[in-house]
Amino acid sequence: MAKPIARTGFAKNLSATGNVNSATAVGCQLHGFYVNSTNAGTLVLRKDGSGGTAISGTITPAIGFHTFPADVSGTLHATIGGTALDVTFFFSVGN
Repeated sequence: MAKPIARTGFAKNLSATGNVNSATAVGCQLHGFYVNSTNAGTLVLRKDGSGGTAISGTITPAIGFHTFPADVSGTLHATIGGTALDVTFFFSVGN
């Protein structure tokens, strides 16, 4: 059974590699992300922290909003590479 889509949540801005939600979180539902600026920046999303399983390939996003609905158990981690990337993630806590 599909889970309902939450219409409210949190925003977290990252310009370097880091966790989107708390490391002690019970999980999150990622709605998408907005790329504020980039200069050949790349992004890889992982569940369960920096050493966890990749839930995306290497993304080279353009500026603007990108829908990326994902139900993540544990910590959602964003590995930011390339020259520069400033991105804001939109998510709800829990799953």
